[in-house]
Amino acid sequence: MSAPRLAAACASPPPEGEARPPWGGPAAAVISDWRVPDWPAPAGVHALCTTRRGGVSKGNYQGLNLGDHVGDTSADVAANRALLRQAIGARPVFLQQVHGIQLLPLDASTPDGEAADACTTTASGVACTIMVADCLPVLFTDEEGRRVAAAHAGWRGLAAGVLEQTVQSFGADGRLMAWLGPCIGPDAFEVGDEVKAAFEAGAPAATRCFKPAVQAGKWLADLAGLARQRLRAAGVTQLHGNDSSEAWCTVHNPLLFFSHRRDRVSGRFAACIWRD
Repeated sequence: MSAPRLAAACASPPPEGEARPPWGGPAAAVISDWRVPDWPAPAGVHALCTTRRGGVSKGNYQGLNLGDHVGDTSADVAANRALLRQAIGARPVFLQQVHGIQLLPLDASTPDGEAADACTTTASGVACTIMVADCLPVLFTDEEGRRVAAAHAGWRGLAAGVLEQTVQSFGADGRLMAWLGPCIGPDAFEVGDEVKAAFEAGAPAATRCFKPAVQAGKWLADLAGLARQRLRAAGVTQLHGNDSSEAWCTVHNPLLFFSHRRDRVSGRFAACIWRD
């Protein structure tokens, strides 16, 4: 997913190269189009981000829609989720995401549909899974691979502290790394004064991640840039993935990513992380 880096105050180092999925089997042709983090995760920790490629959904949900709350046919969503589980060889746990900061510990018995916007596990074969269609998915692991976690960072959850809550779940042991997945880009995410104020209230430096839009009182916000700021402030210095360039923008890549802002009626793709 290499692309030119935005010359903005919120920009991070250039994005890493695109990795290829290490999994085989019947779903190999589908997952070759999914995004696998190119990051120094320890052995036994695996992660990916689906795209809309593959799957059986139709119409506005065309492809691999994993959201069961967006109006798609339930049988199609179930088939898509089964494909994901088969492809990764682990059980994705799907949350009921509510734009909050609740973090849910997962184990082999955790059902789908629990209300939370972040999750973490030390169990094997259980995939922390975040669904998005413009919000930012963030995946975490420690350098020893003892724990993994995932967070759903829309602007409300991000401003309220969902990333900090997720970082705290790792305790004081080990250094963390984070991978930021695709989200709405800084040229597409128009917000009001209240969003800018919500971030500046906790971190005055957040102002660098907002540019004036054409309409008075509106701003173009760099969601991934805001997340990078908050992660660094929380002590996470190993940051990978989304660098705020167009290649990571859900709105500007309709063949790859669902986008609620672009389409209004839309499916959901997902980022997952799990341990062997």
